[in-house]
Amino acid sequence: MHYESSPVAIAIFASFVLAVVGLSFWLGRKGQSAKGYYAAHGEIHWFINGIAFAGDYLSAASFLGICGMIAFHGYDGFLYSIGFLAGWIVALFVIAEPIKSLGKFTFADALDAKFNSRGIKLAVAISTLVVSIFYLIPQMVGAGDLIVPLLGLPHAVGVILVGLAVTLIVVTAGMVSTTWVQFIKGSLLVFFCGVLTSMILARGLTVNTGSLDPQTRTVAPDGRILVDGQPQTRDHDLRPVGTLAALPARYGDATSTGPLGPLEYLSVLEDSRIITWSGAKTKDAAGAHVTYSPVERRGADLLKPGGYFKGLTTGKLADKLDFASLMLALFCGTASLPHILIRYYTVKDAAAARKSTVVGIAAIGAFYVLTLFLGLGAMTSGSLDPTSTNMAAPLLAKSFSETLFAVISAIAFTTVLGTVSGLIMAGSGAVAHDLVENVLGIPMTDHEKVRCGKIAAVGLGIVAMALGILFRSFNVSFLVGWAFNIAASANLPALVMLLFWSRTTKQGIIAAVTVGMLASLAWILLSADTFEKVYGLSRDASPVPFSQPGLVTIPLGFLVLVVVSLLTRAEPAGRRA
Repeated sequence: MHYESSPVAIAIFASFVLAVVGLSFWLGRKGQSAKGYYAAHGEIHWFINGIAFAGDYLSAASFLGICGMIAFHGYDGFLYSIGFLAGWIVALFVIAEPIKSLGKFTFADALDAKFNSRGIKLAVAISTLVVSIFYLIPQMVGAGDLIVPLLGLPHAVGVILVGLAVTLIVVTAGMVSTTWVQFIKGSLLVFFCGVLTSMILARGLTVNTGSLDPQTRTVAPDGRILVDGQPQTRDHDLRPVGTLAALPARYGDATSTGPLGPLEYLSVLEDSRIITWSGAKTKDAAGAHVTYSPVERRGADLLKPGGYFKGLTTGKLADKLDFASLMLALFCGTASLPHILIRYYTVKDAAAARKSTVVGIAAIGAFYVLTLFLGLGAMTSGSLDPTSTNMAAPLLAKSFSETLFAVISAIAFTTVLGTVSGLIMAGSGAVAHDLVENVLGIPMTDHEKVRCGKIAAVGLGIVAMALGILFRSFNVSFLVGWAFNIAASANLPALVMLLFWSRTTKQGIIAAVTVGMLASLAWILLSADTFEKVYGLSRDASPVPFSQPGLVTIPLGFLVLVVVSLLTRAEPAGRRA
């Protein structure tokens, strides 16, 4: 769909981005030492760090992807919210305090605290880079999607803009600026999503009384939108989609409900009829086309599981295992994400780490409750772009006013900035601190450690830009599922067993991280989703039974660690004598 930018939107967006980058330069003087650059000197207040947790965690997948999933598929999109939030239980009760005591700068520090092993540093550094890169992809895709309607620029330009901005943030002040960007972004995101939800409830539900466009829309291989074979060049060529077709019978001839309470909103929507859009792929000599068609559905069907996760309704064992595997990865992945774990090093002690986690859970939980109403509000707003599930929330804001659209889009953009900066910080620490200094054994002064981290940050930013352009057609929540699977498979078994099983050996940790990472990565690359959406091949050609690997690869990581540790544990000193 083609969008037209507005001067107001450009001005608000530019103000947000310039303010964030300016803050980074101002804080740059505080990140000159290695401890300041990688861990903010461990001086961040626990409340600030807790909101920064929310700012780091509430990524493009949470705001853009989940809202889009709910808007197009109903309740199933909200299951992502539940999975993302549930993972913090593991972080609070298992990880928060011990990880602070073990680590210094990076996740590898924690796993290697008892062993001083180059092998552990190498394996964990590579795992950190792989997880960070897989998590970077959806953030950059979301950034590109935001730029298209906001500034009227191509998707690739949006990806490059966020890549340049976030590289500046990380290079100028490291973890200090990253923390404050995440704090500001987390606060604004939760507040304005609350405002938007209040406006949704105040507007209530309204039947579309205009002429709903019944025409299908086709996305040609070159990206153009075709209606009845003709390319569309202006917004008004594509009439609103995603609307209410009929209110419940108890409203009679009324076309609007007026203001509704949260539970009443869900009740009315359940008894209404809604027009949504479904897409189907076709191929011809010109390449792959995707055709979107309007479908009228009962609200009750959209508010029950099974609209997107077919494993909840088809009865097929493979589909059920695929869904269970994704939920397991979301539950276990949060406490295994390197960019989340390094936030524990920015506070002074274990008690502050625990308090930070509690504050983070409160902010994140409030946001995820709001995503249900944001997604459903977008579903019935008449403002959906059927060709982009990632734009549901910003276009919902646009249905109220251009100014609100600009504000929400700018906040969404800073959401991407905050998460990407955390990911690049984790990746640059893995390169400079773990690989260069500890694995390769290259001695560096404090200043050289910081410079090496900044060079690594620039390299990761370039990689992120390239991948964001390559994967532009994917829903960002779907892509984040891959990162959670790899993180949970590679990192969680080693971390949990190190903390709670005294027989864990360095060989066991190396084996668990390596096998978990490679197994989950191989499974993803061989999955039906990858065959279809990346390789352009038939789903039936996939050799693995279901697409999400966590159900197999997470237990595999634990099993490998236990077996290898038992085989390599040292004999007691008395027995050796």
